[in-house]
Amino acid sequence: MRRILVVDDDPMVCAAIEIYLDRHGFDVTIADGGEAGLHALEDSCFDLMLVDIFMPHMRGFESIRIFHERAPAVPLVAMSGYAFANLDSPAPDFLRMALELGATRCLRKPFTPGALLAVVNECLAEARSRFSGIAQSN
Repeated sequence: MRRILVVDDDPMVCAAIEIYLDRHGFDVTIADGGEAGLHALEDSCFDLMLVDIFMPHMRGFESIRIFHERAPAVPLVAMSGYAFANLDSPAPDFLRMALELGATRCLRKPFTPGALLAVVNECLAEARSRFSGIAQSN
């Protein structure tokens, strides 16, 4: 069973992701913020991480950078629902920035359950492919 770590400070987002992925045969661990996520990462091995970009106590992209540093081989999907109050202002591309810090994929909140499952399956398939390529070259 594939193990997924979900790191988000919004309990409703966590619950929705957990229920949906659990129904599709994944073992889901919920961490209610960056610090809890890092503790979970220290205690267990995961096949994939879903990490919210903006959480209290871990400003901006610190969480993405740290999670990628701690588990560089584990695919990381960055999530963000950040919206600007003034839509006329030039908005930084937070999801692109997350990719530059090590995220494998990005999901913009709100996302559909189908989009979540597609990204999870794509990342896991790519990781399996990378791992089998490394194993064959040895």
